[in-house]
Amino acid sequence: MLRSIFFLIPFLTFQSCRSQKAETLPSQKDDNSLLWEISGKGLKEPSYLFGTFHLMCKKDIAFSTNLLKGLERSKELYLEMDLDDAANTLGAIFFMNMKDGKTLKDLYTPEDYNRLEHFFKDSLQTGLSLFQKMKPNFLEAMLYPKMMPCAQMSGIEQELMIIAKKQNKTINGFETIAFQAGIFDSIPYEKQAEALLQTIDSIESYSKTFNSMLEVYQKQHLDELQHLLDKEPGFSDTKEVMLDNRNKNWVIQLREILPEKNIFIAVGAGHLVGENGLISLLKKEGFTLRPIENTTK
Repeated sequence: MLRSIFFLIPFLTFQSCRSQKAETLPSQKDDNSLLWEISGKGLKEPSYLFGTFHLMCKKDIAFSTNLLKGLERSKELYLEMDLDDAANTLGAIFFMNMKDGKTLKDLYTPEDYNRLEHFFKDSLQTGLSLFQKMKPNFLEAMLYPKMMPCAQMSGIEQELMIIAKKQNKTINGFETIAFQAGIFDSIPYEKQAEALLQTIDSIESYSKTFNSMLEVYQKQHLDELQHLLDKEPGFSDTKEVMLDNRNKNWVIQLREILPEKNIFIAVGAGHLVGENGLISLLKKEGFTLRPIENTTK
């Protein structure tokens, strides 16, 4: 489930760019950019689409000048979920649990459960007693820090929120925590349990895959990102529910949002690529998508 990782900056004084036409941000020479301008179809001002990496070393998070300009010019920041809403952040604890009283012991043989328990105790210095009802996919997310070579971690969304708040921008989300939790409920818990066990049995291999994804992300090679996602075990089984359907739902919302206001959209980079990625779907809606130069050095 490493694909879900898709799914810092000094304070910039906010100055309105509405009084005069803002300069056009420079185009990337090819499509290998995480930052895209959305225009056309009668839009008065462009909006921006940016692909994120949900968790990485804080020291590695940096934003380009063009990205900061795009955010500054936008009226609102849109994330997959409004992380500034306490109902989403605090409510996550409730929605992490499996339905119908299921527990981890129901999903594993005694031998496999013991392996899982020993791994969490030895590698994460925590027992499983507090997590008996937690969905295995959420437990798997707890393993990501073990794959990272740093103590201080952050998410790109969190760092963008810091800037947006200082600019007094509204922060919105396309989904609620209840909706996202429902996505994981639609994936059989048995399959989630199997994936979790595979991850702990191959933690070194998954660490290498994680680092490969991060490297491709930092290089902004969208074709390579698509390739890594496609070859990840189990991706084809969950792609429709984890990416495709969500992208389509977001585009339905964007049909109404984009004509009303220009926004900065920041969602996992995996949502940008492919036939049912946001870049392709928004083009099919009649919008013009232009890659923006997004180097940070």
